[in-house]
Amino acid sequence: MTGPYPDPPASVSFELFPPKTDAGEAALAKTADQLASADPAYFSVTYGAGGSTRDRTARVVDMIGDRTGRPVAHHLTCVGASRDEVDRLARGLHDKGITRIVALRGDLPEGQSLAPDGYGDAAELVAGLRRVADFDISVAAYPEVHPEAASAEADMDHLKRKLDAGAARAITQFTFDTDVILRFVDRARDAGITAPIVPVANFAGLKRFSAMCGASVPDWLSRMFDGLDNAPEARAMIATSVATEQCRLLMEAGLSEFHFYTLNRPEVSLAVCRALGLTPEIPAESVA
Repeated sequence: MTGPYPDPPASVSFELFPPKTDAGEAALAKTADQLASADPAYFSVTYGAGGSTRDRTARVVDMIGDRTGRPVAHHLTCVGASRDEVDRLARGLHDKGITRIVALRGDLPEGQSLAPDGYGDAAELVAGLRRVADFDISVAAYPEVHPEAASAEADMDHLKRKLDAGAARAITQFTFDTDVILRFVDRARDAGITAPIVPVANFAGLKRFSAMCGASVPDWLSRMFDGLDNAPEARAMIATSVATEQCRLLMEAGLSEFHFYTLNRPEVSLAVCRALGLTPEIPAESVA
């Protein structure tokens, strides 16, 4: 690829969430078809709090795999199930040929705690999944530190536990400040972590999504989106530009895998992939 950007990243992956309605699932099928044009390494499908979307997650995982022919990672959490229930679900996934898992502690519904006979954290979940089958497991990493962690050092120690338990890579929480990601990678390497660290990209749904994931929004970025709540095309153009620049800087620093939170919309993710040299042609359906 010529121009100001490095060679295209080694791989990208796309995260989707299970819609609440059948109509939403039909729309998501078209989104998956469009995203497949970027030749992702895999898709992933999230799992609602307390396993609230368990059936829809399983259905969406099957649908995306069938339509795109790409591997699909099934999210699993410790919340709302015993160890035996999680193990049975994992065994069933493996029997169906689903071998990628994103293993998370999961957000606890208000007023609830983890089941006494369940997995206590993501590190225990990873170890349990590895006992069930030879899964390819991803875990979460928190460049801005998990809000429940006692310290940045404790958070890094927990990440190392998850990777030592058998996870293959860490996918970062959404972070708008590129320097924060790079400093986190340096700290992880200093802590002896050698597994791939995969940054999350995409600035679509900036305010709503940052509130959901607890990511801080730099003042300069907030100003870029001020006054654009009713201007979706302008928001998408800015989101594409900022996300592409973040990916470019991370690629220059040696990172080569990216995970996109698509929010079930293909436009910004495909535009960023195009700018990074990954997508030869954006499907017409993706053009607003």
